[in-house]
Amino acid sequence: MTNETLDAVGGASRGAERFDHWIDGWGAAPVGGAYRPTTSPVDRSVSFEIADGDGRDVDAAAVAASSARHAWAATSTAERSDLLRAVGTAVRENLDGLVEAEIAETGKLVAHARAEMLSCADYFEYYAAVVRTMHGETIDQGPGQHTYTRHEPFGVVGIIAPWNGPLNQASRGIAPALAAGNTVIVKPSEFTSAATLRFARLASAAGLPHGVLNVVTGTGPAAGAALVRHDAVRKVTFTGSVPTGQVIAGIAAERVIPLTLELGGKSPLVVFGDADLDRAALAAATTTLMNSGQVCSATTRLIVERSAQDALLGRVSAILEQKQPGVDFGPIITEPQFEKVLGFFESAAEAGATALTGGACYRQGAAASGRYIAPTVYKDVTPDMRIAREEIFGPVLVSLPFDGFDEAITLANDTEYGLAAAVWTGDVARGLRAAHLIEAGQVAVNGGVMTQETPFGGYKRSGYGREKGAAAVYEYTQVKTVSLGLAPQELVS
Repeated sequence: MTNETLDAVGGASRGAERFDHWIDGWGAAPVGGAYRPTTSPVDRSVSFEIADGDGRDVDAAAVAASSARHAWAATSTAERSDLLRAVGTAVRENLDGLVEAEIAETGKLVAHARAEMLSCADYFEYYAAVVRTMHGETIDQGPGQHTYTRHEPFGVVGIIAPWNGPLNQASRGIAPALAAGNTVIVKPSEFTSAATLRFARLASAAGLPHGVLNVVTGTGPAAGAALVRHDAVRKVTFTGSVPTGQVIAGIAAERVIPLTLELGGKSPLVVFGDADLDRAALAAATTTLMNSGQVCSATTRLIVERSAQDALLGRVSAILEQKQPGVDFGPIITEPQFEKVLGFFESAAEAGATALTGGACYRQGAAASGRYIAPTVYKDVTPDMRIAREEIFGPVLVSLPFDGFDEAITLANDTEYGLAAAVWTGDVARGLRAAHLIEAGQVAVNGGVMTQETPFGGYKRSGYGREKGAAAVYEYTQVKTVSLGLAPQELVS
């Protein structure tokens, strides 16, 4: 890495730290020689310069990952466990540098960025433990046969990470993929690459063998598509938008390789009239503020019993109106997403929705120089409105009333997505019944907690496959059945 001045995509930037790819345990300059700036959403200044890679850089990473895969797969689960634990320790010992890089490109609050980096360490420590329990099964076919299954790695795995939680969401794929014995090539978002590149250097320094973890940066069309198309890549994990996921799925279908896809959501937060409205309001405000709504599983579609709607919305609005940009919530990370959220506000106004609070970006003060959106609550929303159907990915809560249990479930499921959901009710049995009927991969009832141990993934257009939990290790393996015919003398002995 150097601090040279260069002409990068989007203009020249002076004095910014420059990052190369990380391939085969070393920094690797982009074959094409180009770099692109990443910017801070806090004030739109240049943060870093990132290698602008393409298929040639993916080729180099694939060669390294392919060369390392047999030796890595041959290590014992105990050896892989020790190395993963060392990586987790390295993250904890170098937390400040990772947090700094994350904040520079995402504008996250310090507490939020630290929590996400600590979660990265948790992933490696968790899968260091899980891999020690990985096992196949024996199948009884009578005394003349010894038949069993093995979980074997795919080989080289490609992980394409999003910009909203760059290192955290990359880590939830990297850790189980490595635990299962695969080598990995990561393609982070071109908007938020620095923390992942710093992490890769730490992982190598912690003892991860060269070629086991590689990072190639660049755009989706130039680097991401090349990664999915590469003959050496035998499985791909992608987190991002439905349209991009569809493109990736098309390439994967042609190549006949498996995918894990997490494609976003429009997750319902169902509140019954007998719920603790103060707790429900805090939950609704928290999901709106968390990463400024830039969370795939954010439950920002509030479905509330009509008799409690005004009381609940009053509580939520009162909480959000007290929050300050840069103190209580961060900015929208990318310029295209910032403009997209503003477009939703225009659509909502034209459709007749009422903004109880927010509904605009900041035009004055320090926040005006960044991509800050005021936390927003909408009432008078109908199920056909864009704000009720499309993923906004901003600090925007939309409210839909219901009059009975069946209508609540119908509204909750009236979406093409099915990633997550939440239910608040004074009747626990009703809450669990609702959880069973809602079409989503995760449902929290009355504040139930989801952690590294709980499988995560979607129904419907939210994708398929599961991340997190012990199940994720098996997403990165393929089952082999072995059957041994026993000779008569072996049976006697």
